[in-house]
Amino acid sequence: MSVADEAAPVTFTDIVRLEGVQKYFGAVHALRNIDLRIGRNEIVGLIGDNGAGKSTLIKTMTGVLKPTAGRIFVRDKREQPKPSVKGVVEAPGRIVIVGAGAAGFAAAEMLRRQDFSGSIVMLSNEAAPPVDRPNLSKDYLAGSAPEDWLPLRPDDFYKEAAIDLRLNTEVVSIDTKARQVVLASRETLAWDRLLLATGADPVRLPIPGADQPHVHVLRSLADCRAIIASAAGARRALVVGASFIGLEVAASLRARDIEVHVVGLEQRPMERVLGPEMGDFVRSLHEEHGVIFHLGDTVTAIDGKRAALKSGGVLEADVVVVGVGVRPRLALAEKCGLAIDRGVSVNAYLETSVADVFAAGDIARWPDPHSGENIRVEHWVVAQRQGQTAARNMLGQREIFDAAPFFWSQHYDVPINYVGHAEKWDEIAVDGNVAARDCLLRYKSGGRLLAVASIYRDAASLEAELSMEGTT
Repeated sequence: MSVADEAAPVTFTDIVRLEGVQKYFGAVHALRNIDLRIGRNEIVGLIGDNGAGKSTLIKTMTGVLKPTAGRIFVRDKREQPKPSVKGVVEAPGRIVIVGAGAAGFAAAEMLRRQDFSGSIVMLSNEAAPPVDRPNLSKDYLAGSAPEDWLPLRPDDFYKEAAIDLRLNTEVVSIDTKARQVVLASRETLAWDRLLLATGADPVRLPIPGADQPHVHVLRSLADCRAIIASAAGARRALVVGASFIGLEVAASLRARDIEVHVVGLEQRPMERVLGPEMGDFVRSLHEEHGVIFHLGDTVTAIDGKRAALKSGGVLEADVVVVGVGVRPRLALAEKCGLAIDRGVSVNAYLETSVADVFAAGDIARWPDPHSGENIRVEHWVVAQRQGQTAARNMLGQREIFDAAPFFWSQHYDVPINYVGHAEKWDEIAVDGNVAARDCLLRYKSGGRLLAVASIYRDAASLEAELSMEGTT
């Protein structure tokens, strides 16, 4: 699909459907790298319609797509920068990808875009083909997006692209010397390059009653379907954890007209990542929509529909969703002897301590040039970008991964965009008004900018991302 011709306008839906990615655009969503067929060097980000009359545009490296009366045209075209290396430099015969989440799928898709003609085997322990995981806690769970929005590509994509996608497949071990993966079925697969993109597992509460059928975690499509089934006819829900996932789930369940209680250890939601002022705003926003918070507390046991709190209280709930974080799936990497440092240690090219074995996504800890630290980030867009970089490097391109981390979180009609990585800071500079939902927050340490969070300041957020990546 070409959008370079102003005489050929297309709608948001046209772009999204044609590129195989279904998103709900009722509020701002970043499209940075979600469309993998366009890729990082072309689509940079999305500034979406926020329902309040603000402008909507998709900024690309070749121009800006701007809608007119619901249509999009290309403006301000400029020459597309050509990559210094493209295509296959080294030609491995078979590449095996363990994991079919954001990183695994992005890698497989990028290998074909780079004209790799060898064998690609993608191994997934899930029952469904790769889906748009962020949508599971947002629009799909809220009931505002149909399930056919979720697949990253139609089912026939994998056959047409000659990607051997194997679902319900468990890898039990990796022999790095023999260059083989061993499956639970005892089948062995040889590889010339291997990508570990095993993702993460949701943390489950180690308390009595956490294994009951109405107590859920949210990671997979199957998890989301189970929550939706439990929510049918439910009057009250309990969300354990005031994290991004927990509060997105809370917002989605409120959209289903279910009473929602949130229990969290923190004194302010998301304060550890966004700071106190944004934390207070997020709490107020959810309270405006009817969410009831129980902060500084935790659940100690679940007996039927009665959840006991550490503070001594009891909450009754028809459905419970636990959103208290995830743990990277490191067992395979540890077992085969890869270097581990609170994740799989990789170099700037995303290669592990063993030659020709790469890691990407939630498990990878890489040298981040922006923070100057080795970091591991559990964000969808980061995983996609790493999958793409790992694919190019498995073909010998030697591309440094230097993308600034990015994520977005949706809370009712309010999107929060975050660029960079700041585990700690000594200053938060606020431009605008957080309570008025029009702000840009800069997180600094020693005067150095580490990260930016924003609400309806999408152009500034995008500029910050490009600045961090040295493309402005």
